[in-house]
Amino acid sequence: MTEVPTTGPVPIGVPAVEVRGVDKTFSSKNGTVTALEGIDLAVAPGEFVSLIGPSGCGKSTLLRLIADLEAPSTGSVTVFGKTARQARIDQEYGIAFQQAGLLPWRTVRANIELPLELHGASRAERTARATELLELVGLSDFGGSYPDQLSGGMQQRVAIARALAERPRLLLMDEPFGALDEMTRERMQTELVRICGETGAAVVFVTHSIPEAVFLSNRVVVMSPRPGRIREVLAVDLGRAADRRDDLREDEHFFANVSAVRELLHGDQGARPAVRGVENR
Repeated sequence: MTEVPTTGPVPIGVPAVEVRGVDKTFSSKNGTVTALEGIDLAVAPGEFVSLIGPSGCGKSTLLRLIADLEAPSTGSVTVFGKTARQARIDQEYGIAFQQAGLLPWRTVRANIELPLELHGASRAERTARATELLELVGLSDFGGSYPDQLSGGMQQRVAIARALAERPRLLLMDEPFGALDEMTRERMQTELVRICGETGAAVVFVTHSIPEAVFLSNRVVVMSPRPGRIREVLAVDLGRAADRRDDLREDEHFFANVSAVRELLHGDQGARPAVRGVENR
């Protein structure tokens, strides 16, 4: 595959993420473990794609391959046409994992400002963006606090704000809302939908929550137990993800999509990978 330049606009038609023929194996004292097998997936610019499946199916491993935190055993991964390694060097994406990973000697505000500081943003720009993000994640009163003064859920909200600091074209998110209470989690889901609509960022999102995957996504990728394969891809038929609001959670079509994902997760283990949609009826 021809790699696009590392600067300038991305050519039309180039996926935000493209995974081709990827296998991932690990060596252990008990032999070789196959985590992923035969993964083919493309994510369009501005698309929100969730990965869901049983524990140990390789969801997080796939995300780590996209982020260049692991290398595929076979196959290729590109981000906006660049190798995963070059995309990491060029800071093409923001990332939020299960653990907040905050720097304990920096305040909440300084943690959020860190990516901007590293890339030479002015103090005024850093201050304005951090203030905006602190309000977004509901921590306006905690900018001067340190991570060890916050609850685990609050720390994770800081990590999400930090991932959004540079308005990236791609967000890689591994259960970022898992530590939040249900009300805050739903609020953050709604805010993430709004942010993605405003910025046009693509998202690859790992979750164990079926309702979360349906509410957020244009497509839900359902993975099999290890070795992780893509069993099916459900096209979520709920209108544009950027237009979704809280009342959608009470809509009959929302429940229909939730039921469809649940059936795919618990269906025939030998089901052939396919792309499906749920008809609004």
